[in-house]
Amino acid sequence: MLKDKFRLQIPGPTPIPPRVQQAMNRPMVGHRDPDCSRLVRDLSLRLTPVFGARNPILLLAGSGTSALEATAVNTLSREDEAAVVVTGAFGDRFARILSSMEVSVHRLDIPWGKSCGPEELTAFLKKYPQVKTVFLTYCETSTGVLNPVQKLAAVVREHTDALTVVDGVSCIGGVPAKVEDWEIDILVSGSQKALMLPAGLAFAAISDKAWERIESNPHPRFYLDFRKYRDSLQKETTPFTPTVSLLFGVEEVLNMIEEEGLEAVFTRHRLMRDMIRAGMRALGLALLTDDRDASPTVTAVRGGDSWSSEALRQELRRLGLRVAGGQQHLKGEIFRIGHMGYSDPLDMLTVISAIEVALTRLGAPVDPGAGTKAAEEELIHVSSADH
Repeated sequence: MLKDKFRLQIPGPTPIPPRVQQAMNRPMVGHRDPDCSRLVRDLSLRLTPVFGARNPILLLAGSGTSALEATAVNTLSREDEAAVVVTGAFGDRFARILSSMEVSVHRLDIPWGKSCGPEELTAFLKKYPQVKTVFLTYCETSTGVLNPVQKLAAVVREHTDALTVVDGVSCIGGVPAKVEDWEIDILVSGSQKALMLPAGLAFAAISDKAWERIESNPHPRFYLDFRKYRDSLQKETTPFTPTVSLLFGVEEVLNMIEEEGLEAVFTRHRLMRDMIRAGMRALGLALLTDDRDASPTVTAVRGGDSWSSEALRQELRRLGLRVAGGQQHLKGEIFRIGHMGYSDPLDMLTVISAIEVALTRLGAPVDPGAGTKAAEEELIHVSSADH
C-alpha cells in the first residue's frame, strides 16, 4: 500500500478538491484590502442560494461550534427558556452550550437513530409555550439522521412565538435548504463538510425576525456578536481578521457548485446515500436509521455479531480507507461513512468493495461482490433514467 495515499470517507473534515486547494494557495492579501472587501461582499451574496436565504450570509472565522454558540448568545439571555430537540451528539452539544449560559433548557430527547416528527414536537412545545428559541439539528452527524426541519419549523411557528434555529453543519451544500420559504430564523453551517473546505469558517443565514431579537437581546457578547458582522458586511468587510485563504477556497467551491448546479449536487448526494445503503443491506449489515430518516451526507452502520465496528475500521485503515466510529453511547457499536462534498458514485463503489474485503479478512459471513452489485444497480438505474 502507498502510505501517503488514503481515502477519507468520514463525516468531516472531508476531501478538498485540488482546484480548491490551488485557490487557497493564492498569494495572501490584507484583510482590509479592496480585493478582500470585494470577495467578502461577493461570497455573502453568492452563498444565499445554498442557504435559500434573502439576507446576505455572515462569515465567521471559527468552527461550526462557534456558530452554534453564536446563535445562543445572540438570541437568549440568562434564565430565558429554550427548547432543544436532541437526536444525537450534536443536539446534545446545543443543549450543553445553552446550559453553560444558565439558560433554562427543555430537552426533547429522541432515540438515537430516529428523527423528530412534527407530532412529537407539537406535544412537547405545548408543555413549554414560553420558550424563546427552539434549536433543531438538520443532519445529526452522530447518527446519520436527517430531521424534517421544514415541518418542525412550521410546528414552532404554530405553537410558539419562538425563533427557530437550525444546525446545518453536516449537510448544507449537500441537501436543499430554504431559510426564507421554510421560515427558519437562523441556519448555521461550517466549512469542512459538504462545502469541501478545511475547518475554520462558519456561516450564518439570519431572518429579519431573528434580527429583531438579536437587536433587543441584552446578553453580552463580543467576538460572536452577529451585529458586528452585519454592520461590517455593510461596509464590505469583517469585524475581525477573517480566514483569507479559506475565503479564496469558498470562491472556488461556489464556482464548482454553480457549474454542477445545486439540484444536480443534491441528486448526487442522494444517489451516494442510496448506493451505500443498498450495498450495506446486500452484505447483511444493519443500518442505524430507516430510509425515511436517512441523511444524504452520512450513513451509520451497526457492527456485527462476529466482528466489531472498531475492528472493521482498523482493517479498513490498513486498506487505505478511513471511516468514522460512533460517539458517546454508540462508540464501538457503529461506524459512519461520510459521503458528501468532493465525493461521487464511483467513490461509493470503492468504499463498499473495501468493506467487503475487510469483512472477509475478519471472517465475517459475507458474499464478496454482493454489496458492490447492489450499489451498481442503484447507479445503473439512475443512469438509465437520465438517458
